Amino acid sequence: MLAVLLALASAAGYGASDFAAGLAARRASVLMVTFIATVCSLVLTVVVLPWGAGHAPSAAALGWGVAAGLGGMSGALALYLGFRHAAFSVAGPISAVSAAGLAVIVGVLLGERPPALSLAGIAVALPAIVLVSLTAAPPGETSDSATPDPAAPHPATHRTWPGVAWGLAAGTGFALLFVGLNRAGSGAGIWPVFSGVAAESVVLACLVALTRGFRNILTDVRSSDTAVLALLTGVTGSGATIAYFFATQHGFLAITAVLTSLYPAITIGLARALVHERLSATRLAGLILAGASVTLIALGGSA
Repeated sequence: MLAVLLALASAAGYGASDFAAGLAARRASVLMVTFIATVCSLVLTVVVLPWGAGHAPSAAALGWGVAAGLGGMSGALALYLGFRHAAFSVAGPISAVSAAGLAVIVGVLLGERPPALSLAGIAVALPAIVLVSLTAAPPGETSDSATPDPAAPHPATHRTWPGVAWGLAAGTGFALLFVGLNRAGSGAGIWPVFSGVAAESVVLACLVALTRGFRNILTDVRSSDTAVLALLTGVTGSGATIAYFFATQHGFLAITAVLTSLYPAITIGLARALVHERLSATRLAGLILAGASVTLIALGGSA
């Protein structure tokens, strides 16, 4: 049950992070938004590290953490580019379903055998992820985000194929994040999380330097609102990663990855609450399925 609660907390964090990042990436450089968010995540992880350091980490644990961090970084960049060039409803669900599906496959290959009820919950979760992310907005409208800002230089469009491509790329990166943190083990505390976010920060800093982004950091992040969104992305994303790390150490990879991949439901809920996005019957059905999925997985875990 602890793994289920932690995975759901992780889904909430990632859902909030994606909502904030999606809005910020439509106003500023995707690379710059990701860099600011990652630096914020690094600071938060360093603050939390003394309380969750555990024993001295092995090289293998740190290596898996680096692999997970680079996977999460590439997945985030791809997802934000998907949000930038297509509707939320295209890249979001594809990234979630592909990440969950790949993680389930890896878990089974590693010998995991979740209980029957949990397997049923996994089966129900995959269509739930899709349904909660579908949009009924007509062409020319973007129902999955805040009211479009005329000053935003890169408004999202409703082109499908860029969103599909970026969504698949993001899902592959997130699957590596899920698997890497699972394989890092629990003996080293959250050191693998730290090694991952540190590697992300170094790589992103190099990319920003190569593109001469440091010269334009103040002009690229044009408004205080955009900067706040980038910071919120880092705080919620870091919290989600730490929650997932502990979840996957207490439960099956196949279960924790699928529950965490319900993050589009959180994004949709925030869109409904904060920007008054209409909740369609399709999305409502998806939320009901998501609830059924969580119930089945929880019952299977307590059986």
